[in-house]
Amino acid sequence: MTAATANANRAFPEHPFSTNPLRTRDDVVAAVASLLDPLAGGDSPKHSMIKVGSSGTRFDETAAQVEGYARPLWGLAPLLAGGSKYEGTDRFVQGLVAGTDPESEEFWGYMEDQDQRMVEACPIGYTLAIAHKDFWDPLTEKQKKNVESWLGSMNDKDMPNTNWLWFRVFANLGLAQNGAIWSKERLEADIKQLNTFYRGDGWSNDGPEGYRQMDYYSGSFAIQYLQLLYAKLAADTDPTQAEEYKNRARLYAQDFVHYFAPDGRAITFGRSLTYRWAMVAFWGAVAFADVELPAPLTWGAVRGIWLRNLRWWTTQKDIFQPNGMLSIGYSYPNYYLAENYNSPGSPYWCMLAFAPLAVPESHPFWSSPEEPHPYADQRVVRSIPHPRHIVVQSGGHSFLLSSGQSCHYPLKATQAKYGRFVYSSAFAYSVSTGSYTLEQYVPESSLALSDDGGEIWKMRRAHNGDSEIETHDGVPVLVSSMKPWNDVDVLTYLVPPAEGTPNWHLRVHRVRTGRDIDTAEGAFAVYGCRESDGRILTELNESVSEGGIADHTSAFAASRSGAVGIAELNLGKRKGSILLSDANSNLVEARTVLPTIHAELKAGETKWFATAVYALPSSVEGWKEQWKAGWGKKPAIPKWLQDKIDGRWD
Repeated sequence: MTAATANANRAFPEHPFSTNPLRTRDDVVAAVASLLDPLAGGDSPKHSMIKVGSSGTRFDETAAQVEGYARPLWGLAPLLAGGSKYEGTDRFVQGLVAGTDPESEEFWGYMEDQDQRMVEACPIGYTLAIAHKDFWDPLTEKQKKNVESWLGSMNDKDMPNTNWLWFRVFANLGLAQNGAIWSKERLEADIKQLNTFYRGDGWSNDGPEGYRQMDYYSGSFAIQYLQLLYAKLAADTDPTQAEEYKNRARLYAQDFVHYFAPDGRAITFGRSLTYRWAMVAFWGAVAFADVELPAPLTWGAVRGIWLRNLRWWTTQKDIFQPNGMLSIGYSYPNYYLAENYNSPGSPYWCMLAFAPLAVPESHPFWSSPEEPHPYADQRVVRSIPHPRHIVVQSGGHSFLLSSGQSCHYPLKATQAKYGRFVYSSAFAYSVSTGSYTLEQYVPESSLALSDDGGEIWKMRRAHNGDSEIETHDGVPVLVSSMKPWNDVDVLTYLVPPAEGTPNWHLRVHRVRTGRDIDTAEGAFAVYGCRESDGRILTELNESVSEGGIADHTSAFAASRSGAVGIAELNLGKRKGSILLSDANSNLVEARTVLPTIHAELKAGETKWFATAVYALPSSVEGWKEQWKAGWGKKPAIPKWLQDKIDGRWD
């Protein structure tokens, strides 16, 4: 049986979303409807709650099912606001009535401190603000009072000092837009506090001073996104702040554009990636707020980034459950990557990407012809100081070098979500599946260390104050450190590709140890099976560009993902291997292999490792004819860095 034959049958029919061409506004309206329709199967009798699945989360089941109800409103509300119709709208209106009625058996319950219901109040407030003709105007006075009381119940409650504050802003904004009782004082205080998160150049931290977290929450998932929605909705009542948020978006967009590859894929980085195409929501909010961006970010370019990302998701056909609802996961159902706050309804945060449906078809976002990525044919090496990233587009590969971020609370697989050296659009990151042996830890784009013979491994968990961006020979270099034990420290230099070796980046480490340790460093993970018969990859077959090979200094693998490899350039040899990663560790491919190099260090040693990592995505035309020459041309260590290795420059 060939791999193609094995993939021809399905456990359930293809979802309509997966066959949508996503070219026009009508296509997007149909896509939203196709995502909303299956939810009717999980409706409670009065439609106030939607059960999407049965897995648990850190908060109560009612709140989890309120997520199932409220998050789809991110797509339904702009669809209605833009003049389109959805046959199931009345279900959601009835659900709002029942959920906010304290006399109803389906009452959601008033909000308490740190309550998950606060999050879901945000799409409800947004819906009341832009789709009030459907969700507010038809209500009786008593029903309106119930909605007002329920949303207002969060105004005297404690909230996390993070992007959550925006959720209370939108609860009050939705009430204010409809002449209901709201707290002007609370809204203004929350906006003031949220503005303290701003770090400059368009970037906000997801929280106050003390840590650095600037992932998709700083942009598409919450902060930039909601700033732009606020800028539109409060343009008349708060014009100064609205213009400030638009200006921040103009600055942010010039960096954020590099987090998306020309083929539409987003760089996988940070937490909550089960929100999927919410990663591209910022660009939709730009249209909603009618913000003209600086060149080369034309309306056609913005539309192209947005639509190409959505279209890539239509190729990920396993993101749905058999009932047509979204699953927890990324490209397939996967709980290893899930956060403790991901209920079955959580993935519907993806619906906030559909904000452009609120603007008419005559808007330039819709009327402008779709344009290629504005940097599609350019080499990019750009330093972004606030998130401590260096974004790169080189050799057909879009990725970023990263160090210095962390989540402010214990997070599952935090070393994968924030601690990797490199994050790619073409080669998604991998999370650990367990706590025993390297196969479960999956040291993809990481240097893993063990002091017990290889049972337990430590990888970089980003901390603050341990990284900086330096410039050498006109090239930005990310310098960071980690201290896995009190007698072991690692200093790392991350160097972007040189022009002559466009598919190679360097990771150079100085390791000082007071104990015996094993080390293992991985390249990118790739699909781990053969196309011919679907079996696990074996020895490299150059004629079909498939398989893996390892020697005393390097390891290489090629598959339908593309070609990746890792090599030791320094005199200190590291042995190569092809690691069979634990199944379901990677976000995109359920079966992967990982080219890895290994070395042992003895107590008292200081050793430099000069790692060169090769990556050629399969999206590059003719990659099968190119990889061998590229892999064969190893990069040189820059002289300034070689001087450090040789001890001539501290």
